[in-house]
Amino acid sequence: MTPDVTIIGAGLGGLTLARVLHVHGIPATVYETEPSPTARAQGGMLDIHEHDGQSALRAAGLIDEFRALVLEGREATRVLDRDGTVLLDMPDDGTGGRPEVQRGELRRILLDSLPADTVRWGHKVTGVRALGGSRHEVAFADGTTVVANLLVGADGAWSRVRPLLSDATPEYIGTSLIETYLFDADARHPAGAKTVGGGAMSALAPGKGILAHRESGGTLHTYVALSKPQDWFTGIDFTDPATATERIVQEFDGWAPELTALITDGETAPVLRTLNALPPGHRWDRVPGVTLLGDAAHLTPPSGEGANLAMYDGAELGKAIAEHPDDVEAALTAYEQALFPRSAAAATEAARIQDICFGDNAPHSLIDMFTGHA
Repeated sequence: MTPDVTIIGAGLGGLTLARVLHVHGIPATVYETEPSPTARAQGGMLDIHEHDGQSALRAAGLIDEFRALVLEGREATRVLDRDGTVLLDMPDDGTGGRPEVQRGELRRILLDSLPADTVRWGHKVTGVRALGGSRHEVAFADGTTVVANLLVGADGAWSRVRPLLSDATPEYIGTSLIETYLFDADARHPAGAKTVGGGAMSALAPGKGILAHRESGGTLHTYVALSKPQDWFTGIDFTDPATATERIVQEFDGWAPELTALITDGETAPVLRTLNALPPGHRWDRVPGVTLLGDAAHLTPPSGEGANLAMYDGAELGKAIAEHPDDVEAALTAYEQALFPRSAAAATEAARIQDICFGDNAPHSLIDMFTGHA
């Protein structure tokens, strides 16, 4: 008998799991809080790595569809000093192993690859409880419930499924991001477009940075990073975009105007993204009938690995279930035995990258990493 899998969360990890299961003829249902696939923007660019993200897409049978999404030239990378001096400029020569795609487009090909009734939109989980015998009841905000024989929490940082397995909760890492967008930049913001170049740009100093990425259609996506306590950010009224922008840019007094313009010329209201992480090496004892993947299992600081790992988790779990269709516990045990060391290594690397980007030697530590000296 093949298990019927209940997945909470229609992010990249949950959808990859559903797709790999579908490839193997195993039914799955995905429950998602969002009311529709277009209810909100799906974030910016993702660099999809050969060893994990692309491997997952091969297992899902979607590697050709993925390649059709790749934005040429976006692997270009440059590092600037605060005065605008270009310290490192690495063009995209087509030989890199981390092609860039839009997150929303990647999610779309996963959704399109699934039977139409796989994802149940508008299902916000309010609670999950064990019923015994590896069965779990999931309750939704609309008053409905579902009983899962195999439950997978793919529901992100603040997972409702995680408490079945672990009492760990994400904690603030000491740095937050503020994001905004500039549109049609080559025509409307030429100085910013020239500064960012064809791919990603990082202008860093200890404890702070202005980062931007060229997305599709001439869009520049700006991220401002500040290492500040949470109460510093709560003192800023983000419901007043002009005042919030003015306060943020004050932290970059004396920086080159073409860099600060990536903040002040933003055409969307600045959005605060508080960065949190689960404890390094987060793991749990085997609980029958339930497991986690992606940020629900191993939330780390941003390092370029989050989406890749979530998809890889989904693919590996799907393959494990397909290899043990009549023994779910064997499948979950095999999956978690590989998941835990993989997650711990990713957490260690993410912490290292945070220090490289915003530590005492920034931006030179980032240059050392790119040039193989770190």
